[in-house]
Amino acid sequence: MYHSNSNENDNRRAAIIVARGIVQVVLVLFISFALILVVRRVNFSTLFSQERKESDLRSMSSPPNPDSFVKKISWLVPDIEDVSDPQILYGRELVIHTSKYFSPKGTLETFSNGMNCQNCHLEAGTKAFGNNYAMVASTYPKFRPRSGQIESIEKRVRDCFQRSLNGKAPADSSKEMQAIVSYIKWVGSEVTKEKKPDGTGIYDLPLLERAANPEKGKTIFAQKCVSCHGTNGEGVPNADKTEYTYPPLWGKNSFNTGAGLFRLSRLAGYVRMNMPYGPTFEAMQLTDEEAWDVAAFINIQSRPSMNIKNDWPDISKKPFDHPFGPYADEFSELQHKLGPFGPIKEVAKKK
Repeated sequence: MYHSNSNENDNRRAAIIVARGIVQVVLVLFISFALILVVRRVNFSTLFSQERKESDLRSMSSPPNPDSFVKKISWLVPDIEDVSDPQILYGRELVIHTSKYFSPKGTLETFSNGMNCQNCHLEAGTKAFGNNYAMVASTYPKFRPRSGQIESIEKRVRDCFQRSLNGKAPADSSKEMQAIVSYIKWVGSEVTKEKKPDGTGIYDLPLLERAANPEKGKTIFAQKCVSCHGTNGEGVPNADKTEYTYPPLWGKNSFNTGAGLFRLSRLAGYVRMNMPYGPTFEAMQLTDEEAWDVAAFINIQSRPSMNIKNDWPDISKKPFDHPFGPYADEFSELQHKLGPFGPIKEVAKKK
């Protein structure tokens, strides 16, 4: 009995000694590590800060989290399944398949270059940041500095036919014009005049501190755009060549020099959120710089010209990136076309 108790006590003492030894080793290791950090002037916050810096560097070459600029898409498209009005439905059909009715091969008139309204106004003018129609019904009629007049929705549609479709518009009183207007009004029927919901129109892309670079844009185009739009930006027609599956970005069948997308900020913002085809504002594929540069490459290519001598009767109201003079400032036409735009906007603010 006594011998057994003695062995148990010896075992306890041995276990305590081992435990103390382990604690001492851990303490020595911890103190050594702490001394190393002090000597090298590194601490845990610096380590985490370095991770953040590396993350920031990665973000410069990859699309940012959309939450950084879009909290919520507060505009929802009405459900087309609830529509029974044949005029609205016909208007939607005309927006989606404009070319089948108004192109050189159209069934109604030879009014356009063969593109569809939907080629610029994605998903029949309903896609968030896809040049949608959300704000049209609530803001028109309105004064537009480009014409110097109060414009109706019909006038706005005419502009698209004449500029983006490089053709002529159907008469305001025509069945087709009234159908398109009815559809556009329906798309924005739940938007009030007092508020601009997130996701409407085209995204305002942050300005670069440099000029957009068409040469860099050429590389991006070759990598990410050629497969849909062709080596020469000619687009891809459907099987029976009645409309474009992927529209031409320049050349005789593309939008002309009077179109809104011929302004670099408009095309860059549009590209940033929607191209290459498929992304949404929640899953973008290009960085800001890539969008500016590829837009610059596209817009320096040849395209149909439009007589715009009557545009912008008050030249002081021209946008900072309007590509044609004269201007109310001393900046060159090239800088107004490609940037940098920051100095132009700063001067405009002081006037």
